[in-house]
Amino acid sequence: MGGITADPEVMGGKPVVAGTRITVEEILRRLAAGESPEAILEAFPRLTPEGLRAALAYAAEVLGAERVRRLP
Repeated sequence: MGGITADPEVMGGKPVVAGTRITVEEILRRLAAGESPEAILEAFPRLTPEGLRAALAYAAEVLGAERVRRLP
């Protein structure tokens, strides 16, 4: 269990760690609030270290693909 999936029937289509209902957003919010990766893994027993890393990689990829365009 470690990839990221998005399905309109699961968590409103938000990206989640495959096989769970744990959103990438929830993981990022917890990390931003200062929670350690170990504490997050403890809070979500179905989340693996691989799944946590996949969430971070997904977020980096999405942000890396963002482009800022000047409006006319």
